[in-house]
Amino acid sequence: MDPKMDKLVRRTTIASTIVVSYVLLTADYGPQPNALDPIKNAILSTEQSVKKFFFGPRKESEDGETKKPPSSTAEKHP
Repeated sequence: MDPKMDKLVRRTTIASTIVVSYVLLTADYGPQPNALDPIKNAILSTEQSVKKFFFGPRKESEDGETKKPPSSTAEKHP
């Protein structure tokens, strides 16, 4: 196999293993706060960064503030 392709396959495998592990670990916890919340916040932050990179920053509302997504599950489920 080409060394570049081998490197791509390894990195893709590592990334997918991490994502699947996270999903399987959090499946039992539900919306309660747990030890994996920092990982979840990092994933959501990365998702927002990628969206900003591809689609640009969100348009500002009339008040001059951008709409913020819910930051934690505790706010949704008191």
